[in-house]
Amino acid sequence: MQYQYINVEPLTASIGAVISGVNLGEDLSEPVMTEIHAAWLEHLVIFFREQHLSEQQHIALGQEFGELHIHPAAPYRHENPALMVVHTDADSHRNNGEVWHSDVSADEKPPKASILYLQTVPETGGDTIWANMYAAYEALSGPIQELLGSLSARHEADYSGFYGEHKPQRKNPHAEHPVIRTHPETGRKALFVNQGFTKRILGLSRDESSALLQFLFQHVKDPTFHCRFRWQEDSLAIWDNRCTQHLAVWDYFPNTRSGTRVTIQGDRPF
Repeated sequence: MQYQYINVEPLTASIGAVISGVNLGEDLSEPVMTEIHAAWLEHLVIFFREQHLSEQQHIALGQEFGELHIHPAAPYRHENPALMVVHTDADSHRNNGEVWHSDVSADEKPPKASILYLQTVPETGGDTIWANMYAAYEALSGPIQELLGSLSARHEADYSGFYGEHKPQRKNPHAEHPVIRTHPETGRKALFVNQGFTKRILGLSRDESSALLQFLFQHVKDPTFHCRFRWQEDSLAIWDNRCTQHLAVWDYFPNTRSGTRVTIQGDRPF
């Protein structure tokens, strides 16, 4: 696609692009927002550097993509549960997103998009890796695609003690979703099971389900599906949870990595 109002530099042929020539803190015109949305659908995850957004501007950017999603349990800033805190430092015992996952896929209507804005990053390390689930599906053989297309899986989240003493916003979610989902905007098929939340493929024995899930979890780790983003201060990423998974690498302890995330409500997968 040719872009008139933004500059788009792909990270890989499969996934990811760095966008420049736009200040997300400004009131974005409809043509600019249309191109940002198009680049997001084309590249699945898009990145912006040297952005200076207030919390209100971060929220407003999320609202450009739709109704905001509230995380079941994560801490948030300034009494606004839509503004999720993402913070790791020398006192942390775990790292947000340290296994491959699609955000809160255990919700009946999982998020369609997430917007992470980091203001503090370590001098080295702290990258995030994204994987293209269209490509993961398309790399499977025809018979496996046919099998998976007939199956559904149970997704569960258990945040008990996950965020320390922070009181959860709601009960731990669980839901059943198709193993292969159809993207509601592009019409493309994508693999929709992940190590973080998918617990069981329905209709199979426990051993069959475990073996198939382990195969798929390993399949997602193929680097030909990936892009890797090196965070800098005041960088921002927008990704499509319907056709990607991501992994936050915790290789910077005891240094600090901190920011906020706004998440956008999605539809029921089909």
